[in-house]
Amino acid sequence: MGAGGSYRIVGMETHDVRFPTSRELDGSDAMNPDPDYSAAYVVLRTDDGFEGHGFAFTIGRGNDVQTAAIGALRPYVIGRDAEDLGALYREMVYDSQLRWLGPEKGVMHMAISAVVNALWDLKARRAGKPVWLLLSEMPPEEIVALIDFRYLSDALTPGQALEILKKAEKGKARRIARLRADGYPAYTTSPGWLGYPDDKLRRLCREALDQGFGQIKLKVGADLADDVRRLKAAREVCGPDFPIAIDANQRWDVGTAIAWVTALKPYAPHWVEEPTSPDDVLGHAAIAEGVSPVPIATGEHVQNRIIFKQLLQAGAISYLQIDAARVGGLPENLAILLLAARFGVPVCPHAGGVGLCELVQHLAMFDYVAVSGTMDGRVIEYVDHLHEHFTDPVVIENGRYRAPAAPGFSAAMHAESVAAHTYPGGAVWRDA
Repeated sequence: MGAGGSYRIVGMETHDVRFPTSRELDGSDAMNPDPDYSAAYVVLRTDDGFEGHGFAFTIGRGNDVQTAAIGALRPYVIGRDAEDLGALYREMVYDSQLRWLGPEKGVMHMAISAVVNALWDLKARRAGKPVWLLLSEMPPEEIVALIDFRYLSDALTPGQALEILKKAEKGKARRIARLRADGYPAYTTSPGWLGYPDDKLRRLCREALDQGFGQIKLKVGADLADDVRRLKAAREVCGPDFPIAIDANQRWDVGTAIAWVTALKPYAPHWVEEPTSPDDVLGHAAIAEGVSPVPIATGEHVQNRIIFKQLLQAGAISYLQIDAARVGGLPENLAILLLAARFGVPVCPHAGGVGLCELVQHLAMFDYVAVSGTMDGRVIEYVDHLHEHFTDPVVIENGRYRAPAAPGFSAAMHAESVAAHTYPGGAVWRDA
């Protein structure tokens, strides 16, 4: 049941939650050989008994720092009216002393994201709707009012954003019905972790095909000969025309990226992801020109809407990969979705980490219903790890995300999972 009226936040908990994924090399890539998928997890409680859940994703060491950063935001939320989402967001992002730690980047910005997403989880729970539907049913004017257009107006104005949203009003009900019936297309990274042996790679590729996925992704960038062998093996299993993306996780300089991808061109990469530093806009543009026609994708480590704006202005990317927990939470991702629509670039969200699939599905589905109006050329990443720890886990059917029906942002973890995986005292870590 939904709830109306004003309500205040009276409690805030933080938890340093870590999963020992490094033991099986799940999540391994050229830059991160031994990740322990982790969540700096926050729970907000209100005076009428509702909860909101959010988190920042990390890969182990430093998750305590991220958790402490979230805790530092307690004075901004305790006692506040949680319906005043716009004011709460702007107060945290534009606090003069907090901004000095960024501005709008790094650990503090990710902490703000965790709290802001928890506020939206709370709002959707009280409304009795999943976040994607709550957003999709909001009037365009309310969506525009949520967005901070500072630093964007040379590429996207409030008027242009409103025009995009109003244009998408036609057919919205039909798209909601289609999404509920058919879901949203997914691709899987599960076969492609760099630490997996070739026989496991082949087996997981075959399983991905059997499960109905229309695309897979392989990690690359540590050793060129290994990458050639692994990509060739995947091609042999998947066939010549099946989309196989590759992901370098920022491993290369510009010249190295061009040479490396050129060597892999015979195996027809669907895109090359994060070929260099996420801050290097001109480097991405140079690589895009140098490896054409192989498309460039990036976004999981892009720190704010301004870098996304510049990547789009420079023609440096063909696919934009939002991350639900990296930038300043849901409102900033709304701005990025509208920027992508303005430049005609498809959004294919990053979801390689604990809880990221659960969160970002809502943003992609809102994009389909209320912004871009299409799923053409668009897929959400899917990684088959750790979903059992969430109370409303993603559901994949025939290679597609089923539209969430439960109220909220799908961010809540089981209390037992939080307790067992809290670092360093939880049972999983004590037993280790």
